[in-house]
Amino acid sequence: MGKPSFEQFYAVSRFSMHGNVGFSPDGTEVSYAHDGSGQFNLYRQPVKGGAARQLTEFVDDAARHHVWTPSCFVLGVDHHGDEKWQLNRLAHEGGRPADMTQRPDVQYVAPPEALHEDGNRLAFMGNATRPTDMSIYLLHVQDGEIQPLIEDNGNWGPGPWHPDGRRLAVGRSHGNTDQDVYALDTLSGERQLLTEHQGEEVNRAVGFSADGRGAYLLTDRDHENQWLALRPLDGGETQTVWKGDWDVEHAALSGDRRRLAFVVNEDGISTFHARDLNSGQDVAFPEMPRGHCFHFSLSRDGRRAAAVVGTATRPFDLYVADLDSGSLTRLTDSFQGGIPESDLVDAELVRYPTFDGRQVPAWLYQPRGANGRAPVLLSIHGGPEAQERPGNSSEFAFFQYLLSRGVGVLAPNIRGSSGYGKSYQKLIHRDFGGDDLKDIEACAGYLRSLDWVDPDRLAVYGGSYGGFASLSAMTRLPQYWACGVDVVGPSNLVTFAKAVPPFWREMMKAWVGDPYEEPDFLMERSPITYVENVRAPLLVLQGAMDPRVVKPESDQMVEKLRSLGSDVEYHVFEDEGHGFTKQANQLKAYRLISDFLFKHLKVEA
Repeated sequence: MGKPSFEQFYAVSRFSMHGNVGFSPDGTEVSYAHDGSGQFNLYRQPVKGGAARQLTEFVDDAARHHVWTPSCFVLGVDHHGDEKWQLNRLAHEGGRPADMTQRPDVQYVAPPEALHEDGNRLAFMGNATRPTDMSIYLLHVQDGEIQPLIEDNGNWGPGPWHPDGRRLAVGRSHGNTDQDVYALDTLSGERQLLTEHQGEEVNRAVGFSADGRGAYLLTDRDHENQWLALRPLDGGETQTVWKGDWDVEHAALSGDRRRLAFVVNEDGISTFHARDLNSGQDVAFPEMPRGHCFHFSLSRDGRRAAAVVGTATRPFDLYVADLDSGSLTRLTDSFQGGIPESDLVDAELVRYPTFDGRQVPAWLYQPRGANGRAPVLLSIHGGPEAQERPGNSSEFAFFQYLLSRGVGVLAPNIRGSSGYGKSYQKLIHRDFGGDDLKDIEACAGYLRSLDWVDPDRLAVYGGSYGGFASLSAMTRLPQYWACGVDVVGPSNLVTFAKAVPPFWREMMKAWVGDPYEEPDFLMERSPITYVENVRAPLLVLQGAMDPRVVKPESDQMVEKLRSLGSDVEYHVFEDEGHGFTKQANQLKAYRLISDFLFKHLKVEA
């Protein structure tokens, strides 16, 4: 019997990274954006199992975040992955969505937790007032009326409502590691700052206590990791709800504010917790898959939690945990490739030393039954303030397909990654192409130290920031690589920082650097500056509609390489943005990537 085919490994359906999972108002059904149709569409499904019902029929547009209100769905929709999400009204039974915002030049986001208890008022954010700022608006769902709540400078976003029905938690983001939370009186406009602090501090609103006297927050105040706090509104002493050595990554409060459920990221593995806020007693979760929780939600009555979880050997699926009965129901089956899970390769968590004495965590996948030394792909995640974890749907198929052909994978969390404390995460700030490159070189050294690795057949790959890292490795560490792959990665930090969405521009100064005041600094860190050093073949993939890393970032790198006579292959996806929303495009892209790697790593497909 031959090896499973490419198509078998890629018989995977995905959940939208810009989506969420929601409960119906009565808690008997869940909703989610999924690409089982070939594009991200909205589905609803009973919590006890049974057939899912597809509610939209998008092909060029995509369903993203959504809110299940008593009268309809409010659905964020974008076109060809441009991330200009418009808010649409969609009947509970599906049909044709109606655009309520009609501003294709604006990005709107409506968080589910910002739905008022009356089921009609929904707070949302968008840059309609000024392109450079995110303001907060109030949508009256039934008649479509929209009124502004905050139109100040800054990136503002709505959170949950207070029990009095008048106040709303709102956040102001100054950056990935610095936010404030306010209580906004939606009638008077008065704002009460709940998170006064010095320096940078993570603060995100989870919900208000049942008595209305306090706000539950996710914060990293005076701690390396994010923890759960109860902050009194009268300025009293903050209470610790849960604090540990790892980040709380998700938290949800039931509609009656009597049950709190949360997820802790323990070294890349999600653990699930719940607490009865009346008794203070913990509520046990059923045994959950040992992997990465991507989306998380709690039913209004607090009885059920919905979690989208993936592992190294199983892509993301939707699970519903009944916290009263202790039962767990898997609602989706995202992998239809017919390959037994026992035939797939699990990830091993390893750590390797880097130049400054730190230990870099990484997931290592070693192919089975390899004869002699094997080639290895170094896969660098995007973000960069994100985390490589087992279970990502596209990487599940990609990694397992490579492994089936004898190619190993090392997926590290180099400095700047989240999940390992704020000090480690902040190391990337204003240091793109700096010490992160030394961590990549340490990756190559670690791989060369393994007796099963062929040091002459190493490849580097990544998307977004991972694409930037791959380009940096190819141009500044050329001695290590047999080939490289860049997917939507910046090549020139000056042009990149000038072209990002307008409401990112202020943040970019502290995150990457100021392209107008510090062009020399940014060019010194840019792969395009070192393009003459490239020795190995390079594959570049780019979405023409990408709003984050615009197409000229790839164009200029490819043009320069071609002028030098370098071996570069370039593919532009005209109907995609920052990644691949259409399943057909994803399959095409990963077929191109796999074939390219096999050719240059001298692997039989």
